[in-house]
Amino acid sequence: MTELNTELNRQLNPDLSEAAGQTATPLLRETIGANLARTVAANGGGQALVSRHQGISWTYNQYAAEIDRVARGLLALGFKKGERIGIWSPNNAEWALTQYATARLGVILVNINPAYRTNEVQFALKQSGCRGLVATTAFKTSDYVAMVDEVRSSLPDLETVVFIGTDDWANLLDAGLAVPDGAVETVEATLHHDEPINIQYTSGTTGFPKGATLSHANILNNGFFVGEACGYTEQDRICVPVPLYHCFGMVMGNLAASSHGACVVYPSEAFEPDATLRAVAEEGCTSLYGVPTMFIAELADPGFGNHDLSALRTGIMAGSPCPIEVMKETIERMNMEQVTIAYGMTETSPVSTQTATDDPVDKRVGTVGRVHPHVEVKIIDPDTGDTVSRGESGEFCTRGYSVMTGYWNDPDRTAEAIDADGWMHTGDLATMDDEGYVNIVGRIKDMVIRGGENVYPREVEEFLFSHPRIRDVQVVGVPDPKYGEEIMAWVQTDDGLELSVADVKEFCEGRIAHFKVPRYVAAIEEFPMTVTGKIQKFKLRNQAIELFNLVPDPTSQPGVVE
Repeated sequence: MTELNTELNRQLNPDLSEAAGQTATPLLRETIGANLARTVAANGGGQALVSRHQGISWTYNQYAAEIDRVARGLLALGFKKGERIGIWSPNNAEWALTQYATARLGVILVNINPAYRTNEVQFALKQSGCRGLVATTAFKTSDYVAMVDEVRSSLPDLETVVFIGTDDWANLLDAGLAVPDGAVETVEATLHHDEPINIQYTSGTTGFPKGATLSHANILNNGFFVGEACGYTEQDRICVPVPLYHCFGMVMGNLAASSHGACVVYPSEAFEPDATLRAVAEEGCTSLYGVPTMFIAELADPGFGNHDLSALRTGIMAGSPCPIEVMKETIERMNMEQVTIAYGMTETSPVSTQTATDDPVDKRVGTVGRVHPHVEVKIIDPDTGDTVSRGESGEFCTRGYSVMTGYWNDPDRTAEAIDADGWMHTGDLATMDDEGYVNIVGRIKDMVIRGGENVYPREVEEFLFSHPRIRDVQVVGVPDPKYGEEIMAWVQTDDGLELSVADVKEFCEGRIAHFKVPRYVAAIEEFPMTVTGKIQKFKLRNQAIELFNLVPDPTSQPGVVE
């Protein structure tokens, strides 16, 4: 029986959508550096990190030595507890070294999205007051050196830039040679687990991103309990094709591994289906991470059948709602019988609920699991704030150790997100069943109100996904003069050909309520998404409005389901 299947706190009202996680396993009340030291002492000879595209394979002893070199280098450059260092790079070993080295010094690591361009990176570095930056030189079509040069004059706090793979990195390590033994440990002794150690900028759809500020306790414990839910031990090897810049990679990947003595495997700089499948097969990975679109791409890869995935047993699918059929295929074709679904957000470190490896299949494919240990959750009426009854939809709220310390230097937006009682209001619409399993049915802002009827895009997407020709689908609401909003579906087909409106209408007729049937349908090759795999529905909505040139009588436009 796994952590998440143990007895829930029964003091809560079973008729209401509220639950509290078990507390039998205590929280880790230590810093990330202290936790890593315990793991190294217990499993120093075990493999810690494999970066396949760099040809790197380190044991925990080697990993710890490399982290120490980076930490000494940062000390030599004068970095102090509480100061900020940005990291702007795709996945590589240096990213992980910087993560743990800054944690050992109490220096706050600022994660910068590798897809950011000059305006965005300038904002992140300036708003967080970064004194230093560790960055790659180039990635895909991006010239990071040129972009840093362009914005550096506007960043008075930015004193040090270290480019990975250049003399900068070598000089950083060389500088650390002059730092006396024990200096890093002396700094570590002054740190507290509740102090901030990480800032992650959320990819907002309007306005500037917000810097979710997370402590040692936030992310170390979340990584630990994610690993507990997956049943990790020193024998596990976790394939991490998701970006380290996001909690999925650095918390659920790196920290889940190091808190259990497991090994992380980076298959490539950025996600590539073939590289991921190859890494799983050749490294004997027991766990695989990904957002649903990654698993869809892996299952559809032409060479899928050439890879031996027999070592896989578990993994995590998260980041956005997972189509039930994809989950079933992952279990059946990828040997991931113990795969879990996790739900959360950056502001909650990130995971609040997760399915267990021994949950019934219908719960693992149809829900996002139950409340995590040491966490409370409730589902409320967004208008009244009252907790709704089991089975009713409302806004998902969470409270506990995992809630961020706040948005960096932004008390107003912090107060908007976290109420006076410590509840984080997620903006997600959810339901909770009688056993405490949660299902995410959409975003409050994504919900479509058609003629007074509430339509949850997730429900329509799940239905359309069962169409034999549809590989993936996203549903959005678009303006309508009669009903206020109408339903529009963007679809990807297995054969790459457009799906006729008549086909969709025929498929829906008599099977879902008439007001849920998409009025507009269009094919799309790729969904616009953030680097973390979240679909940007506001862009899909804007594209639909432009595509159909929406006018007062939308039924006159092509692609309309009558």
